[in-house]
Amino acid sequence: MASVELDNINKLYENGFHAVKDLKIDVADGEFLVLVGPSGCGKSTALRMVAGLEDISTGELRIGGRRVNEVDPQGRDIAMVFQSYALYPHMSVRDNIAYGLKLRKMPKDQINARIAKAADMLELTPLLDRKPKQLSGGQRQRVAMGRSIVREPQVFLMDEPLSNLDAKLRVQMRAEISEVVRSLNTTTLYVTHDQIEAMTMGDRMAIMKAGVLQQLGTPGDCYDFPKNIFVAQFVGSPPMNLALARVVDAPGGLRLEFGESSLEIPESQLSARPALRSYAGRSVALGVRSEDMEDATLASNVPDARRIKGKVNLTEALGSEIVVHFTFSGQPVVTDDTKLIAEETGEGELHIAADEGVKWVASFAPRSRVRMGDEIEIALDVERAHFFDPETSEAIRT
Repeated sequence: MASVELDNINKLYENGFHAVKDLKIDVADGEFLVLVGPSGCGKSTALRMVAGLEDISTGELRIGGRRVNEVDPQGRDIAMVFQSYALYPHMSVRDNIAYGLKLRKMPKDQINARIAKAADMLELTPLLDRKPKQLSGGQRQRVAMGRSIVREPQVFLMDEPLSNLDAKLRVQMRAEISEVVRSLNTTTLYVTHDQIEAMTMGDRMAIMKAGVLQQLGTPGDCYDFPKNIFVAQFVGSPPMNLALARVVDAPGGLRLEFGESSLEIPESQLSARPALRSYAGRSVALGVRSEDMEDATLASNVPDARRIKGKVNLTEALGSEIVVHFTFSGQPVVTDDTKLIAEETGEGELHIAADEGVKWVASFAPRSRVRMGDEIEIALDVERAHFFDPETSEAIRT
C-alpha cells in the first residue's frame, strides 16, 4: 500500500493539445479515489500517467513518497484493470490470473495460494478451468480483477472497468469491486464517466473538465456544496435544475424574482452565503435539486413565498417516487457548461430552449396524483437552494 501524489501534473502533446493541466491531487494510503468527468476531460490520460503508459510533460508523480516520473510501468508496483478485460482467450481463468506471477518466476505453491485466495474472494473458484469465451461479461471482469489482486500491488488503477457491462451487472459489480478493494485496503484510483459510480464507490471524487480539476472532495460534499455550475449539474441524477433569477430588495428582506414567481430568500441562506447580499439588483443562477421539491398539495404549511406554478409535461412513476417534468415561465441558464451537461445526458437542447420557458424535473412522493398536462403548484425547499454567478459559473458563498 502507498500514497499517490500528483503534484501539478501536465500533459501537453506535440500537436499543442493540453490534455491535463496542473493536476494536483494527494491520494492517501488505502484511499479509494474516483476520477470522474465527461468524455475527453483528461481523466484516463491522468490515470495512464500514473501507470507510466503516458509520459508526464511537467510536474512530479510520487508513489509511496518515491518520484516515479521516469520509472517504467513494471517498476511502479501498480496493477491496472482495463475496460476491455484484456484476457488471453487461449488460457484458462487460472492461467490468466497466474500469468503475471509466472513472469516473476514466483514459486508454484505461492502462485496457487494467491489464486485460491483471489478466486474465493471473487467467487471464481468453480470457473478456474474455463476459458474466457465461456464466461459472462461480469465473470470476465472478475478474472481481470483477480489478475490484479494476486500481484498484491501498492496501487490499483482501474480505467472504466464496468462500461462494457449492462445496467444490472454494473450495479452488481460496483458493489463487488467496492467490497473487494476495501477488504484489501489497497490505494485505488478509479476512472469513470458515470457519476453514479463516482458517488457510490469512492471515498473521494475528483471531478474534471477539459483537463482541469473542478472539485475534489467526498461525494457528499461535491453533491451538497458544488463549487460551480458544472459540478452542480454533473454530480447528481437528474442534473440540478437551474433558472435565472433576479435578487431584489423587498420589505422583510431579499427576494428572488423569475418569470411569474417570487420567492423569499431565508435568513439562513443569507447567513450561509453572505456574498448573496451584494447581488441585490442583479441576476443569479438559482439551482434546485429534484428532491428539494414537492407537490404543494401534499406539503402542509408551505407559504406562497416558497411555491412556484408550472405545467406538467411528463410523469414517470418509479414506485418509490414520481419523477415530474414540468415547465414554468422564466429564463433558463445557458452557458457552455449547461450545454455540455445536456449533451452528456443525451438531452440535447431539451433544457435550454428559451422560448419554451424553463424545464425542471422534480421528485414527488408516490402518493402525488399529478398527471401530464396538469397545472400544478410546486413547493420548493429554498433552505437547500443553490446560487451561482451566471457569468463566472462559480458558487455564491462568502
